[in-house]
Amino acid sequence: MEILINYSRVLIIFLLFGQPVLSQDFKKLVSAFQESYLHEASGDLQKSTDVLKKTYNENSYELNLRLGWLNYQLGFFSESLAFYNKAINLKPLSIEAKFGYVYPASAMGNWNQVIFQYKKILEICPNNSIVNHRLGLIYYGREDYSTAFNYFEKVINLYPFDYDALLMFGWTNLKLHRVREARVLFQKALLHTPGGLSALEGLNEVK
Repeated sequence: MEILINYSRVLIIFLLFGQPVLSQDFKKLVSAFQESYLHEASGDLQKSTDVLKKTYNENSYELNLRLGWLNYQLGFFSESLAFYNKAINLKPLSIEAKFGYVYPASAMGNWNQVIFQYKKILEICPNNSIVNHRLGLIYYGREDYSTAFNYFEKVINLYPFDYDALLMFGWTNLKLHRVREARVLFQKALLHTPGGLSALEGLNEVK
């Protein structure tokens, strides 16, 4: 019982005197973020980064995410990847950190890492149209049209009248010699954007 009473006293003291310290730290953090945003808006990315590093805590998802973005903007891609990776480890279900990660990864030409992060996002959000479209583009660029088809098909089912979706699914079908399907898709693309050059080019290919 005496131990319980002593513990209660310690807890009360912490609540009474510890809270202002936490509040003061939070105010400093808010001030650092605000100053960082102002420096970024004025174009001084280095100062925007430095002010956050003064309050850096490796266990802060928000600081790691922000520093990942700023280092990417500065062209420090390896550092950016490291910060984004910490953010991902802190919040494994975060898709924003994974989206952030692909910026420096793609800038470095690490397309396998990009694909890995995109597929991780799809494990969380299988119908994410941005990721499905981008993966389709990557595999289309690699001339792996069968794999690209699967990703573009998901997008077209979600957005049946989206120009980019119709266009890329049309070209993918054409590459797979699905001529009739490609023609219909290019025609629908022209309903969305009459005069669309790529859609017109596709129609000329299937005639």
